[in-house]
Amino acid sequence: MTPSSTSSTSSTSPTQPSKASISGFTFIRNGVDLGFPFEASIRSLLPLVDEFVVAVGESSDDTLARVKAIGDPKIRIIETLWNERMADRGFVYAQQKMIAQFSCTGDWAFYLEGDEVVHEDDLIAIRASVDKHHNNPAVEALAFDYRHFYGSPDWVSISPGWYRRECRLIRNTIRSYAPDGQYWLVTTDHKKGRNPQAALANAHIYHYGWIRRNEAMQAKLDRVAKYWATAATKIVYSQFDARALAPFKGSHPQEVMDWLRTDAEPELHIDPNYKPTPKENKYNLMRVLENWTGRDFSRKHFKLVV
Repeated sequence: MTPSSTSSTSSTSPTQPSKASISGFTFIRNGVDLGFPFEASIRSLLPLVDEFVVAVGESSDDTLARVKAIGDPKIRIIETLWNERMADRGFVYAQQKMIAQFSCTGDWAFYLEGDEVVHEDDLIAIRASVDKHHNNPAVEALAFDYRHFYGSPDWVSISPGWYRRECRLIRNTIRSYAPDGQYWLVTTDHKKGRNPQAALANAHIYHYGWIRRNEAMQAKLDRVAKYWATAATKIVYSQFDARALAPFKGSHPQEVMDWLRTDAEPELHIDPNYKPTPKENKYNLMRVLENWTGRDFSRKHFKLVV
C-alpha cells in the first residue's frame, strides 16, 4: 500500500469512541492467617479490569508470595507498612484503601475487599453498566447488590442491619476519599464530602467474610480491634438470630469454590435456645415493616440517580 492510499484510508475511517478503562484495586495483610479468600477475590475481577493494584501490608504469613503467585501481568503490587498507632475508627483501612486507589490509572476504579468475590456470570453486565453510564457525568459510581453469607455458604442475610447495596466502582476522574474501608465520599469544594451519585451495576458482590472458619473469624476480630480502640467481639456463629437468614439458592463464583471447600464453615447450626438481642429484635421489626411497606430500611452510602 502506498503512503497516499494509507492517508486516504485514515481520513475516511470513522473515529471510534475509546472504551472506558477499569482499574481493580484492594489492600490485604495477613490474609492467610485471617482466613481471607483474597486470591479468589483478585482472580474473579481480573477478566474485567485493565490493571489490578494490590496494596500488600507487611505480613507474618505468605500473603505477599500468594499474590505474586497469581502470576497475572495485570497485577501491580505495592508493599506497604501500616500505621500501628492509628486506632481511630478503623481509619488505617481507609489509608490502605486510598494508597491502592491513588495508584490506579483507569477511568474507573473497582474496589474489592479481600473477602468479596465477583461472579463470572456478572462480568458482562458490569461492563455493560460502565459503558452505559461512562458518558453521563451525573453517574459518579455504580452500586452493587450484596449477598452477605453467614455461618456457611448455604445462608444469606435478609436483615436491614446488613447493607444491601454498596458502591464498588467509582470514577477515577473525580475527587473521592474513603473515611473507612467500606465506602467513599466525593468532595467538590475541598471542605466536606457527600455520598456519590450512583446508578445500579445490575450485578452482585458475594461477601464471604462471615463464613470463614470460626477460629479464623475470631483471630480476625482480635487482630482488627486495635485499629478501632475497642475490645474484640467474641463470635460464635450458632449464637445468631435465625430470623435474619434465608437459604441461598443460587450458585457461587467458580473462583471461590476451592476456598469454600477448605476454609469456610461447612454447616450452620443455630442454637435453638438463643435469645435475640434488642438490636436484632429492632432489625427484625424493620424487616417486618419493609414487607408491609415495600421500603428498604438498610443503610446506603450513595444517592441513586438512575
